[in-house]
Amino acid sequence: MPLERPVINSSVPHSARIWNYWLGGKDHYEIDEEVGDQIASANPEILDIAVAQRAFLVRAVEYLVGEAGIRQFLDVGTGLPTANNTHEVAQRLVPETRIVYVDHDPVVLAHAAALLTSTPEGATDYIDADLRDPEAILEQAARTLDFTQPVALILLGITAHITDDTVYDLVGRLLNALPSGSYLVLCDDTEVFNPQQMREMIEQWNAASDNPRINRSPEELARFFEGLELLDPGVVSVSQWRPVQSGEPTAEVDDFGAVARKP
Repeated sequence: MPLERPVINSSVPHSARIWNYWLGGKDHYEIDEEVGDQIASANPEILDIAVAQRAFLVRAVEYLVGEAGIRQFLDVGTGLPTANNTHEVAQRLVPETRIVYVDHDPVVLAHAAALLTSTPEGATDYIDADLRDPEAILEQAARTLDFTQPVALILLGITAHITDDTVYDLVGRLLNALPSGSYLVLCDDTEVFNPQQMREMIEQWNAASDNPRINRSPEELARFFEGLELLDPGVVSVSQWRPVQSGEPTAEVDDFGAVARKP
């Protein structure tokens, strides 16, 4: 069934489109460039965060496919990445890998066809859904993923959009549906290294957007992994999670995350 063409409001900035702009993509509007430039001017670190978070995703997926044997991914809040989508990284290593993307931004939905490219051996699907409704995500993802087998749940930069503690329950409901041997990959912004700039960035974003965000401490982010087996080096700045010598920036950034296994 073809995806319905959504109504897109090009006068309101959206984090998926701003992130796309920072990563050098083309799927954004003038308002996204304006707000993105304002935020980056006040907080230049955000550009490093965008690059470091993408590199963290690549390393985590490479580990999960190449060493942990994961063949299924549920990527919630996928946004509009410009390169190295989850399925691209995973299927380069194992073409049979299956990936489901989840997002509720209408621009992401409009470009879903670009994400729905898969190797013949594997599969990709796209769900128009919200992290606030985990049961709907699971129901639709079951069309593509086998929830009797391990799944890697990916939540990069998405939990900050749920600004109260209900977010822990929402993530927990997704994890509860996954079998033993599944993994959680999660990261989000902090205020460890440049607290004033990171707080000002949030204030700017919330003043301009209808989709507010908050920063959380590393300790608050660690709560998402309670009951799971954290992989070394634990909850760290994403640039420090198993960095490789490939020219990637390794300076610590205000975005912390981890990878953990469900026992």
